[in-house]
Amino acid sequence: MSFALRQHRQITPQPGWVEHDPVEILDNAEWTISTALHRADAGTGDLAALGVANQRETVVIWNRLTGQPVYNAIVWQDTRTSAICEQLAGKGGANRFRTTTGLPIATYFSGPKITWVLDNYLQLERAATNGELLCGTIDSWLIWNLTGGTRGGVHITDVTNASRTLLMNINTLNWDNELLDAMAIPQGMLPDIHSSSEVYAEARGSLAGIPLAAAIGDQQAALIGQACFDKGTIKATYGTGLFVLMNTGYEPVLSDQGLLTSLAYKIGPQPAAYCLEGSVPAAGASINWLRDNLGLVSTSKELDELAGSVNDNGGVYFVPAFSGLFAPYWDPRARGLIAGLTSYVNKGHIARATLEAAAFQTRELVSAIKKDTNTDIVTLKVDGGMTSSDLAMQILANILGADVVRPFNPETTSLGAAFAAGLAVGFWDDLEELSSRWEEGRRFKPRIDSGTREQYLRLWGKAVTRSLGWLE
Repeated sequence: MSFALRQHRQITPQPGWVEHDPVEILDNAEWTISTALHRADAGTGDLAALGVANQRETVVIWNRLTGQPVYNAIVWQDTRTSAICEQLAGKGGANRFRTTTGLPIATYFSGPKITWVLDNYLQLERAATNGELLCGTIDSWLIWNLTGGTRGGVHITDVTNASRTLLMNINTLNWDNELLDAMAIPQGMLPDIHSSSEVYAEARGSLAGIPLAAAIGDQQAALIGQACFDKGTIKATYGTGLFVLMNTGYEPVLSDQGLLTSLAYKIGPQPAAYCLEGSVPAAGASINWLRDNLGLVSTSKELDELAGSVNDNGGVYFVPAFSGLFAPYWDPRARGLIAGLTSYVNKGHIARATLEAAAFQTRELVSAIKKDTNTDIVTLKVDGGMTSSDLAMQILANILGADVVRPFNPETTSLGAAFAAGLAVGFWDDLEELSSRWEEGRRFKPRIDSGTREQYLRLWGKAVTRSLGWLE
């Protein structure tokens, strides 16, 4: 297996604002494709198809005539749309559109971000009405450029990404006129909605002739990469944030526990599969904060060693609500805190509390999914950067009280996009064949008793309660 990786910048113009440079993302995508091919000693003739997996709620607006973005991509973590969301909620509350979209009204989602750009740049509002502007999540931006851009690029997205905009009806799988009107977004800006796995067009440029055959949100791609095709199968991904998804089958399940109802995937003309999801904005971001903002460690490996230098958390609980709390609380006014400090505490305890925070938040999401689906969860498949830490995974198993399974191939998001693209062009036959290719790497079993676990959970709950509503 050959791969290439290149990070792009995180741009934070002011507190609560998070942006990316769309051109930098496109350049990096093209570089990683060519570099991966070079490292594999392969050429474009060796490629059967190309698939795209992406951050789902990050949105780009660009000029269809020039191909240039009119503003930086606004990232899923960004909270600048809080006033727009409060106005949208109105008397109907945050769940005003939940039966249509499966989502609460929150800064997390793409639609209000588009509204913010149009509201703050009047000339763009006029251009949007005149049909000069296109918008979409990162998949749409990449696919439009890779298939020709201003020279006939296709403007599409898939059901998984569209289901995270707060603009798509999850029952009809179409853009909803009531939602578009509420957010004053012209439908002509939006991409056409397609399946996650089908041939959209052939690439142009250096990849000329290669079928572009999959577009899928990163977490749903990981669901496919983890072979979670049966109803009730569940996985958690630990990247910048934390995302727990359960496949709920071919009917949407609306949550009573603060979870999100989204599309899991749609393979060609087959019926769409749905999922329940719990999302947390800070998992790996907490480690980055300790490294970059506090200088407590220099690398993730150093954090792991530091956390392993102590036997427990020393009574410390870290709630990383840097941009509020998502599921199951949905409180944009929550803020992070470290509770339980005494003179006994050292940096090892804080490092361990950082790893434990991801475990506690996973436990909350899994508990919510169990209540919504009346399903007993005995095994959780995991992937993402944090899962390379054996200590973090053992802590997770302890807090969950369930087995945690790390796959042999940790690159499940990329694998899921490749699986979806391969299905579209007949490289693989069906989901059963993909399931046979999934392989267990290591299994972690709980090592603490239920009494100790409940004590940890009780104190974690106290810490979360103190973080809620921090901003007035």
